[in-house]
Amino acid sequence: MVKQSSIFACDSGAGSVRVQRLNEAAAGRPVVFLHEALGSIALWRDFPAALCARIARPGIVYERLGHGQSDPLPGPRAPHYLHDEAQALLALLDRLDVAEADLVGHSDGGSIALLAGTAAPDRFGSIVTIAAHVYVEELTLAGIRAAVELYKTTDLRRRLSRYHGAQTDALFAAWAETWLSAPFAAWNIEADLKTLTAPVLAVQGENDEYGTLDQLRRIGRAVGGSCETWEVPGAAHQPQFQAAEAMLARLAAFLEPHAPDLAL
Repeated sequence: MVKQSSIFACDSGAGSVRVQRLNEAAAGRPVVFLHEALGSIALWRDFPAALCARIARPGIVYERLGHGQSDPLPGPRAPHYLHDEAQALLALLDRLDVAEADLVGHSDGGSIALLAGTAAPDRFGSIVTIAAHVYVEELTLAGIRAAVELYKTTDLRRRLSRYHGAQTDALFAAWAETWLSAPFAAWNIEADLKTLTAPVLAVQGENDEYGTLDQLRRIGRAVGGSCETWEVPGAAHQPQFQAAEAMLARLAAFLEPHAPDLAL
């Protein structure tokens, strides 16, 4: 019997990365899921498995260094850390012998997906971003400042530690301190996206507490190839949970036409 799912450690070249393969018996180009800034495999819940089942494609979910059960962050983050993560994704796919894939990225993961598509335009058949950022805006910083206060005064630290264990403090500090730092204020990847040719579906909840819909509009204008944009009614920063069925239907409709024709 072929396994439908497996979790294992993979040497990424920079450290051990925890990887989950989904729907392993399926054929076709795998869909790779890139989590948010404080995310992990478990924090995706069942969304990746449900999407892969719906489109009958294999999936790959992984935890970046410093997250979940992957190795710790190798050092302080630089303002270009999302570019670095895009390169790390390409290296990981090499280690996994994945020549081509589709990408679904949430928040930081969405920005990484866009940057990976610009770095290797022939490697990705299509890209979906959920609540991605392409520049720094005040609403994002206000949301991070609020999260810092919650981390100090509520059980947020304890809840995150369920997923990140002893790495929780380092991960939270790396996220908050990088985004709130003066050097990061000028971060903007719009110019990078001119070379992105893979079809893109950019999604954002209309009530996203970490970014205005200007992020979505700018992605639509900046991408060099085709780009659909979708404002998800009533959803906030996590439309994959807040509007799960609508998200599964829309992403499946987008990803299926870009699947490779398989010779019988």
